[in-house]
Amino acid sequence: MDQLALLFALLFGALVCVPLGDRLGLPSPVLMTLIGIVLALLPFVPNVDIPPELILPVVLPPLLYASVQRTSWRQFAANKRPIFLLAVALVFVTTAAVGVTAHAMVPGLPLAAAIALGALVAPPDPVAATAVAGKLGLPRRLVSILEGEGLFNDVTAIVLYHVAIAAAVSGTFSLPRAALDLVLSAVVAVGIGLALGWAANRLMALLGDPTLQVGLSLLVPFASYVMAEELHGSGVLAVLTTALFLAEYALDADDVLARLAGNTFWEVVDTLVTGVAFGLIGLELHNAVRTAEGRWIELLGWAGGTVGVVVVVRLVWLLPASWLTKRLHARRDVDEDIPTSLRETVVMWWSGMRGVASVALALAVPLTMDDGAPFPDRDEIVFIAFGVIMGTLVVQGLTLPWLVRRLGVRADEEQGRAYRRTLALRAAKAARHRLKEIEDSTDIEDIPEDLSEQLLRRAYEIGLRISPDLVDEERLAAQKSRVRRVRRARHIQNEMLSAARHAVLAARSEPGADPEIVDNVLRHLDVRSLR
Repeated sequence: MDQLALLFALLFGALVCVPLGDRLGLPSPVLMTLIGIVLALLPFVPNVDIPPELILPVVLPPLLYASVQRTSWRQFAANKRPIFLLAVALVFVTTAAVGVTAHAMVPGLPLAAAIALGALVAPPDPVAATAVAGKLGLPRRLVSILEGEGLFNDVTAIVLYHVAIAAAVSGTFSLPRAALDLVLSAVVAVGIGLALGWAANRLMALLGDPTLQVGLSLLVPFASYVMAEELHGSGVLAVLTTALFLAEYALDADDVLARLAGNTFWEVVDTLVTGVAFGLIGLELHNAVRTAEGRWIELLGWAGGTVGVVVVVRLVWLLPASWLTKRLHARRDVDEDIPTSLRETVVMWWSGMRGVASVALALAVPLTMDDGAPFPDRDEIVFIAFGVIMGTLVVQGLTLPWLVRRLGVRADEEQGRAYRRTLALRAAKAARHRLKEIEDSTDIEDIPEDLSEQLLRRAYEIGLRISPDLVDEERLAAQKSRVRRVRRARHIQNEMLSAARHAVLAARSEPGADPEIVDNVLRHLDVRSLR
């Protein structure tokens, strides 16, 4: 098996793991990691040969961009306090704790290299956290906090990692210079992210065609990451800034085709890239086995100790942080998402799985120092990082569904239904208001009374289709009867459109047929079917 065949195997596994994970009740990233481990144990599967410097720029931008599509800037702003405590403060604390522990535990490991190890295992993976938590029916507030933590903690961890690596390879460290680098990195990233987001938004409006707009959306996160890194900014923060800008300002309510095409495209990208990334994590078992040959007990002890520090520090930090957030949660912070019980805090603690970023940073540890000497204990650092990833991703990922069921932490379905009713009323009122504006601005004779009443019912039905429990049981029964008739008519119409599509598609292979014209007619019928 060569590298290309291995890539196709991972892509296929990424697709199969989604329905398989749903059937087994397990997160698909965890299943893909297990598949990668199995592949790594097969003798005919080659070792992964991907330049470490390409893993972050290739994998993280599309995953981060896709994750931001499920949230909004307002949500991040409302949760700034818990996100800061988790994505910034906790990363610093974890880095320090792991660094001190590793320096004392591993003989001869310099403190700077130990801090680099702490930084690369400090951030919970944004993809793992959201993929796992989102499948378990957790309260939306917990998912929002985990998403915010996962998206922003890479920024802090990567900057700390680069500072520690620079100190390790050069043998010098300046705290003021490190703090200045952190601030400049953030400023450059935000500036590039906003500028590129504004330019992409204008360009999408000029392109107009949904296909071209979706293609541009694929290029934007990579461009944002690369431009920021070239100017010594944080590529991760630049991608987040660009994605948040576009999520707020590039959404046209009437651009239905572009929105449907874009959502479908990014769901496909998210599924495939996530599967390949976590499959690669499992395949790293090749290198771990080679490093541990003859030293299994020693290396497993170091890895186990580091896992213990990572897990315990997260719990010890979360307990007082959750209490503090509740105390600071003022009445004006109604949009802030916080854990409301000890059980929810425990679920947040056990959701701190490591993943893609940790692997990429571990593999990116340089081979040599500035003076040409080998980087101290590089193999040991990579092995310990792999152990932390396996210990958190596989163990916590496999047991998190059980823990959630055991603690009874579930989403408040009534709250979701209530918000859906609110949106349904808002949509119906907007439709009725627009109908009244049209009637007031048009000669009333141009709109027959029966048509006006029919349109008014249509406006009311918009809300009912979003939330059927807007009306009492008697009116709901009548509405359900109308819906059944409409569905029957729509089913017949779909059958008619299906016959039309088959007839047009058959003409495509006839002599003298123009494929371009046939495809345009098919597109017209496809759009008609979506209405």
